[in-house]
Order: sequence, then C-alpha cells, then structure tokens
Amino acid sequence: MGYSRKNVTAVYEEFERRRNENKAIRDDRLFEVYSRSPEIKEIDKALSRVGLEIFGATMQGKAGLKERLQDLREKNEALQKRRAELLCDLGYDADYTDLRYDCPLCQDTGYEGAKMCSCLKNALTLKGYESSGISNLLKSQCFENFSLDVYPQECQEVMKHNYKKLHKFADNFEENKEFFLLAGGTGLGKTHLSTSVAKSLIEKGYDVVYELAQNIFSDFDKDRFRDRFGDTDSLSEKYLECDLLIIDDLGTEIITNSTVSYLYNIINTRINKRLPIIISTNLNAKEIKSMYHERITSRLFGEFTLVKFEGTDIRRKKLT
Repeated sequence: MGYSRKNVTAVYEEFERRRNENKAIRDDRLFEVYSRSPEIKEIDKALSRVGLEIFGATMQGKAGLKERLQDLREKNEALQKRRAELLCDLGYDADYTDLRYDCPLCQDTGYEGAKMCSCLKNALTLKGYESSGISNLLKSQCFENFSLDVYPQECQEVMKHNYKKLHKFADNFEENKEFFLLAGGTGLGKTHLSTSVAKSLIEKGYDVVYELAQNIFSDFDKDRFRDRFGDTDSLSEKYLECDLLIIDDLGTEIITNSTVSYLYNIINTRINKRLPIIISTNLNAKEIKSMYHERITSRLFGEFTLVKFEGTDIRRKKLT
C-alpha cells in the first residue's frame, strides 16, 4: 500500500502553506497589538523568560523544586491574566494573537505523535480522487449504491456474482493481485463497479489511476515525442507504477502498431510486477481476438479473469 509520491508531495506542500499562512496571520496580529500596547509586548518577553526560568529551576536540584515551580506557575498565570485584560481593554478577544490551526489535533503537521492524523488521511484521499481521473464519478458511484433492481430478473444472478467478485477483490486487495477483463455492452454497470473498486482502494490509501484507453495511449505517444526534446517529465509512468490501473473502453481507440505496442507494454509490465489491472470493454471475445495481436489476447484470456455483464442499457432504463 502506498500513496502516490506526487500526491504526498502536493498534500505536504499544502499543509506547509497552511501553517505558514496561519503563522503570518498570528505575526500580523502581534504587530498590530504591540503597536497599540507596548505593555503587552513586554509581557510576552516576560512570558518567554518564564520558560527559561522553569528550566533553570529544575537544574538547581530537587530541594525546594516544588516551591520554585509553584512561584513560577503563579507568575505565569498573573502575566497571562494581565495580558488578557489588556487585550479586552483594546477591544480584542483574549485569544486574538494565538496561533490558529486548521486542525487542532495535529496543529497542521499531519501527525499526532507518530500516528497519521485524520486530516492528513482525508487530504490524501481527496487528492487520490483528484488524481485518479474520475473524481466526479467517485461522488456518486460506490458499492453501497449499486442496485440489482435495475437489471432484468434473468440477469440479476450474474450481476450479483460480478458484484461479489469485485467487492471481494477490493476487500482483499493486498493479498489478491488479480487482473480483470469486464466485458459487455454499453450501460451495463462496468463503470459503476470499476469506480466502486477505485473508491474503496483510494480510501484505503492505494494509488489508483482510471483512464480511457485512448487517453492512455495518447500519453504514451506524447512521451515518445517529449523524450526527443529532453523532457523527462513522464505522462505515462503512472500507468506502469500505480497500485491499480483501470483502463476504460478498450477497443474505442484507433488501432495502430503503436497503440498495440503500448497496450502490450502496459499489460506485460504490470503482470510481471503483479500490479493489478481492470480493463473494461464493449467488445466480445471474438472482436477482441480480431483486433489485437495474439501476444495480447493470450494474456487477456490467460491471465485475466473474464467478468461478463449482461442485460439492457440500465442508464437508458433509468431515464424512462
């Protein structure tokens, strides 16, 4: 399991930006208050010295330590009380110059001790949605709202089986490195179930990429030309390295020697690395074999689990 390095970097930079903004706000407020009340500035200096005095008191030995610390505690409380009174006299809240945090639990560091804070997990999940390529679909499609009722009675058993198979794959992703070929006509639920898998895994911290076949091959094409000009930023690397790759609408792309080569590279590389793929297509087995080279079809029908989708276009049915 691993969040995308690019996503982690982006989220950490956002947390740092947030901390810096909050510190800047605090500093501006201190400058404002100090300009109106030199006494508050002197109190803050005195409060800083109390910390050093506490350290000094502990270095003097145990004898009389309790009393020394009690005196310093009372001094600190008196300074804090006077500071709050002065702020209120100026029309400010007592905590006006306190450093504010978007997340008080971790103080915007992303960690509570050694434990990742829930705010960082949420930020990484949202970034995972964004980078997956299907952020809008993830808002509306998940295992929980997949309904068998929209399918004809005779297809429900097959679709129930498909649902359980893909749900189990998502639940046991770390142990079961499987490859799936989702095949069937338009509007039969392939996108809903593959999106559900993506959502489930992103929320667990896995790096998922979901993209149309034609866009994937376009990125490989762009990389080939970019390399000629020394541009090292790869558009296609994510398709070979992510924890789960979902290729949508295989067969809608223009078939060329290049696209066939790219597809073989993706499938072969990820099989060798045991990095799962879900491929969805409207093609049947005969059409797939007629369109793609035998070295590709042998892997699709040898290494992948075929999941057939049956019924009539449920998207169209929902509109009637």
